[in-house]
Amino acid sequence: MTKTKNELTLFLSDEQASEECASKLARQLHAPLILTFSGEIGAGKTTIIRAMLRALGIQCAIKSPTFSLIESYTCNDFVVHHFDLYRIHHEEELEYIGFRDFFAEQSICCIEWAEHAGQLLPEVDIHFKLKIKETGRELEIRALSAAGQQMLVGLTGE
Repeated sequence: MTKTKNELTLFLSDEQASEECASKLARQLHAPLILTFSGEIGAGKTTIIRAMLRALGIQCAIKSPTFSLIESYTCNDFVVHHFDLYRIHHEEELEYIGFRDFFAEQSICCIEWAEHAGQLLPEVDIHFKLKIKETGRELEIRALSAAGQQMLVGLTGE
């Protein structure tokens, strides 16, 4: 683990380590938040989000929104919207699904492939970048707002 004021890098040795990290992340969540996830296909973006939703108590099937673009889950006092923008080629396509309407006071938006949203993406609180490294994953976490920094502190326990 390496840490600076706004960044944290973790090595996740296996799926169990990813799930433990996601569980810690789930304990830091409060609405409103915008979390973005990047990394190549198969790097573990959906795995982290799915484990986070499980840690929040979601019991139903947690589908990847690869084809539907968005799946929403009601948790406690907020709604988690899980976006997968991999298939978006132009940000105008997001207007058709009412993309802007999902960013509400009681929403946490988890967005895979957020770079496809272009100018429609509001200010991000925290960015997660996953890289395949050896037999595990390297997870770079970057806080981009005060709320993101608060989450980073909560993740490290400092």
